[in-house]
Amino acid sequence: MAKVLVIDDERSIRNSLKDILEYENHTVELAENGIIGIAILEVSSFDIVLCDIKMPGIDGIEVLDKIIEKGISVQIIMISGHGTVDTAVEAIKKGAFDFIEKPLDLNRLLITIKNATDRSKLITQTKALKKRVSRKYKIIGESEEILKVVEMVDRVAETDARVLITGSNGTGKELVAHRLHEKSKRNKAPFIEVNCAAIPSELIESELFGHEKGSFTSAHKQRKGKFEQASKGTIFLDEIGDMSLSAQAKVLRVLQENKISRVGSDKSINVDVRVVAATNKNLQKEIKNNNFREDLYHRLGVIIIHVPSLNSRKEDIPLLANHFMNQICKEHGIAKLKITTGAILELQNINWTGNIREFRNVLERLIILCDNVITNNDVRLFAQPLYR
Repeated sequence: MAKVLVIDDERSIRNSLKDILEYENHTVELAENGIIGIAILEVSSFDIVLCDIKMPGIDGIEVLDKIIEKGISVQIIMISGHGTVDTAVEAIKKGAFDFIEKPLDLNRLLITIKNATDRSKLITQTKALKKRVSRKYKIIGESEEILKVVEMVDRVAETDARVLITGSNGTGKELVAHRLHEKSKRNKAPFIEVNCAAIPSELIESELFGHEKGSFTSAHKQRKGKFEQASKGTIFLDEIGDMSLSAQAKVLRVLQENKISRVGSDKSINVDVRVVAATNKNLQKEIKNNNFREDLYHRLGVIIIHVPSLNSRKEDIPLLANHFMNQICKEHGIAKLKITTGAILELQNINWTGNIREFRNVLERLIILCDNVITNNDVRLFAQPLYR
């Protein structure tokens, strides 16, 4: 059920709405004018506001403006006995959920409140999901190397400059790509990830640019490609160094013209996306070996961000251990284990060829196999069992 604030200067309407909505198990508070209504909203949270338009002092449209200006998260339903189409359109354009004329149709009012409540719940769930995703891709560390990466990311994120992220496998290049998107002006639009190494060369053109129905044997219907799906947002081309030369040529054309053509179509489609790419390969060497196009390299690498290996920032291991232990224990539904200083020192002595990915796997292994406290002996015993 919803928590509703009714703002109306007519006492009879306020009380009638309170009786009706409380009968439907909603929680209701009342305000006799816009000033009082805004004051209540500043100290208490609500799901729905029912706001009259014609009121003394400040009218309902001004109340709507102030709610939006103050960033108060609530669904606003405007009500009025003097409604016109123009007023309704203005209210909806400004951000109202709906507009209902007086005398109020009870069924319509209750349905509108239900729909507004559903929308409010969906927004809350979406925000919670975004927070979880944001935490999942958080860059952990306070070493000089990682702070330089974070500073560079935050500096270029708000621009549309293309970024090439380099670094060994498991260093967290995808975390950098996600942070670039989250900190950008495109963060409300899609973030589309493409693993170029995982897509067969004969399918990558269809995957990136889409295809028309019947353009090849299994093309049973029209399909949008990743570039179209990422419209107004960011496309992340992971493992770009593994892309075939023919696909590289097509990506280069998109970067030059900001246009794509679906497989089986001659029609050009304008695309507005920010391109972020990543590779674990030395593209300069790949260029010399004729495996990567130099012109594409220069198109992608307007900004180059190198993610350091874990071996080069071992001072971050205590923070990483704490972060992953919280995360993994929560995933397994167990109480957080303690880890001794000796165990941390033992972890810092390991050669982490698999970087952060390997480190997390080792922490998960230790959490599963150890008792309440992880010791240096546990690390020696379980961290790298293949090498014992």
